[in-house]
Amino acid sequence: MYLWKLALAVLPSTFHTALSQHIVDLGGDGWTVSSKALNVSAPGRLPSQVHLDLYAANIIDDPYLGLNDFNLRWIANNNWTYISAPLKGLSGNATSSWLVFNGLDTFTTIEFCGQLIGTTDNQFRQYTFDISEALSSCQGDPTLEINFGSAPNIANAIANDPNSEKWPNGPQQIFELPNRWYIRKEQSDFGWDWGPAFAPAGPWQDAYLVQFEREESVYVLNTDMDIFRKGQINHLAPDQSQPWVVNASIDFLGALPAKSSMTIEVKDVETGKILRSGHLENVATGEQAITGSVTIDADAPNLWWPNGLGKQNLYYVTVAIQDSKNRELASVTKRSGFRTIFLNRLNITDDQLAQGIAPGANWHFEVNGKEFYAKGSNFIPPDAFWPRVTEAKMKRLFTAVKVGNQNMLRVWASGAYLPDFIYDIADEYGILLWSEFQFSDSLYPSDDKFLENVAAEVVYNVRRVNHHPSLALWAGGNEIESLELPTVQRAAPNRYSFYVGEYEKLFISLILPLVYENTRSISYMPSSTNNGYLWVNMSSPVPMAERYDNITSGEFYSDTDHYNYDSSVAFDYGSYPVGRFANEFGYHSMPSLQTWEQVVDKDELHFNSSTVMLRNHHYPPGGTDTHNYGNSSRGMGEMTTAVERYYPIPDKDDSVANFSAWCHATQMFQADMYKSQIQFYRRGSGMRERQLGALYWQLEDIWQAPTWAGIEYDGRWKILHYVARDVYQPVIVSPFWNYTTGDLSVYVTSDLWDTARGSVSFTWADLSGKPLPGNAGTPQTQHFTVGGLNTTKIYSTSISDLSLHDRNNAVLVLSLDARGSLPNTGGPPTTFTHRNQATTVFPNRLALVNPELQISHDEKTGTFTVEAKKGVSLYTWLDYPSGVVGYFDDNAFTLLPGEKKIVQFTVQKDETGGKWAKGVTVQSLWDQTTRDSVSHSP
Repeated sequence: MYLWKLALAVLPSTFHTALSQHIVDLGGDGWTVSSKALNVSAPGRLPSQVHLDLYAANIIDDPYLGLNDFNLRWIANNNWTYISAPLKGLSGNATSSWLVFNGLDTFTTIEFCGQLIGTTDNQFRQYTFDISEALSSCQGDPTLEINFGSAPNIANAIANDPNSEKWPNGPQQIFELPNRWYIRKEQSDFGWDWGPAFAPAGPWQDAYLVQFEREESVYVLNTDMDIFRKGQINHLAPDQSQPWVVNASIDFLGALPAKSSMTIEVKDVETGKILRSGHLENVATGEQAITGSVTIDADAPNLWWPNGLGKQNLYYVTVAIQDSKNRELASVTKRSGFRTIFLNRLNITDDQLAQGIAPGANWHFEVNGKEFYAKGSNFIPPDAFWPRVTEAKMKRLFTAVKVGNQNMLRVWASGAYLPDFIYDIADEYGILLWSEFQFSDSLYPSDDKFLENVAAEVVYNVRRVNHHPSLALWAGGNEIESLELPTVQRAAPNRYSFYVGEYEKLFISLILPLVYENTRSISYMPSSTNNGYLWVNMSSPVPMAERYDNITSGEFYSDTDHYNYDSSVAFDYGSYPVGRFANEFGYHSMPSLQTWEQVVDKDELHFNSSTVMLRNHHYPPGGTDTHNYGNSSRGMGEMTTAVERYYPIPDKDDSVANFSAWCHATQMFQADMYKSQIQFYRRGSGMRERQLGALYWQLEDIWQAPTWAGIEYDGRWKILHYVARDVYQPVIVSPFWNYTTGDLSVYVTSDLWDTARGSVSFTWADLSGKPLPGNAGTPQTQHFTVGGLNTTKIYSTSISDLSLHDRNNAVLVLSLDARGSLPNTGGPPTTFTHRNQATTVFPNRLALVNPELQISHDEKTGTFTVEAKKGVSLYTWLDYPSGVVGYFDDNAFTLLPGEKKIVQFTVQKDETGGKWAKGVTVQSLWDQTTRDSVSHSP
């Protein structure tokens, strides 16, 4: 059974009905937010946060403008009070009344009708308070008052308490505001190297007043719905021949009558067909929870699959509670799916060794018993203020993920646990969400009060989202094991074993059993990057023995993360880590001019202006200093140096155009570096390391600034997202030029599950497009066969053996044509095409020729046709103006002279009335070299 004394609640269910209740939604207008110390008052909302309400009242500018992340620190440094309008229409016949808060950020004292009701100290929990007595003695219509304390001030006060835990210098990473690790608030609210430090406060999620009008009545707070194969254990591969078990556990307020029962109905969302209905078995009632289960035949449901691996089959699962007379007391409907998802960190088997896989341990995901290649990126908070994260914006973002050929996002620790509507979108789009508890880049307290708070947080969120088939994993935190423990080992070697014990106390002894007690379907690991485990024994005080550095040379155990800001080795394959899975890697770039213009004055639109520099939080100040020029200049310098090493240096007459060209150049470097690594990691699927995943850092922006993102704050794609989409296609051809040895090799890589066959054509040309004599000594065509989830080398040579008269004036274009079967389609083989290119010098040494690009727009079809008239067009880039959000179906591609390419633009949001199409332009690498503002428009 899945009962836990702390499992008290969560967001309202997807569909929820109940009898004998009076529910008042406290959301909407009618609130006032104020600070007595500042003599500031404004209309408020729920859900909301102080910054948003002050902005709506025109008391402050948009928090994202200019340097407001520094200028508005006075908001976070003060206390704020939300007061409701008098609450009308309350029941006079209630047997009891409750306040239900689904999210308060973060430190509050709550008063109802002038009486103290309770306090909160965790942004990630739901809180319930009995207000029956306060309401009965209230004169007139009551008001609700929520007093929010300053999180930075409270964190500092805890840190200064001599009884609080202290750590050596080093592991406690301060990005901007200090002491975040003492409090259970979104850690990135205190700043990160890609985002601001607003430290917002407010009622950030829904709230309700619930009244019961008879003794035996319940209000559903949370539903833990767990769907798994019979006998499934979190850390072991499930047996796919076993029947399904649906375990439903409902947390509630109120009181159940004796002999309560539960029923279930499982209905196909698409067809309406009933898969199973009837009473649940093994019904048990615990402290504020009732649980039951049912078994479904192994092959009865249609399975849910990730994007690209099959269909996202979904079911409505309705669970109801009845009394002894079969009267329905409450009903909950969740949309779910049948799938198993398993993180395999087991030791390499003899069969795997016989296949040529290196010894050690696995580190990959398996869905419905099948290995697959995890292609994706890392998801950070999409806004510093969660109440303005809309479903429409998230659908645009997840559309970009899906059409970008991604099937997994790592939901990074130290943001916030995602709301259900984002998991719902992921369920629909087939995007697996590797989810993490909110701990990152520091060590954390281990006192009983802190652990008890964390326990409630963990249970609350595990139960809340467990029904989503997109949920792929629970990880304890980010880089705790791979970065923080090694740092403390260097800083305080004599205390290292003590801090390992503290780490295990929180992430293994506390969190792991809570996960296992509330889900059988999801694997857990204590830290995002690790070498796996030696054994699991749930009877042990430390139930999972992490491997740490207990490894053997020549064997592979781990996933990897990789950041190297020495751009001189950016394209050196020997500098990339070799492991089983790459969960983080990247380099920062500038956003586009259109995005900068949203928040920066025109006179600040140059590369090293004060505003641009100080919005670059890489490297962070490590304190509250607003004049972080020293650290910011390092980050700006890394981007500048990378461009100068590899790309033509912009030098345009118009300063804004030059700034735009520099921004574009940093994006070219970023995209090329990620492409190099993704191709390298994907190639590893057929190497000894059997590498089965690449998740780059990061998917999207939290604001408009230099970051690692591939999608800018308003949804505009950087070059990176287009390039990642290209190399995340199912079958790709990849050239590997080793500039340190002069070797050139070409691989075909496939993440299909069955063999694919086809050919790759090799075309050498000079930069004017003229074919090189004898095709430079390479064959015109190479045929290939590549196994499922595998790679094959189709050609290799030394550059010195090629007949290249001038390496600066040569490009190799590779065109793949293959036939293979997409997983779970059941249809005929599919044709796959892919195009790639290689040069044997870096782009800044190429003898570029003006390709004389032409672009035209067909208003009937909405397509754009691009043609290179004179020369080879490298990095062919279509751009669109402000006022519209969308994406081209191809971009950043290569065109040979005479080639025409038809490109479609998908509009996701348009504020121009369709006029945007006239502002579409096209450029190439050659345009970066010109002094004037060259752009080609229809």
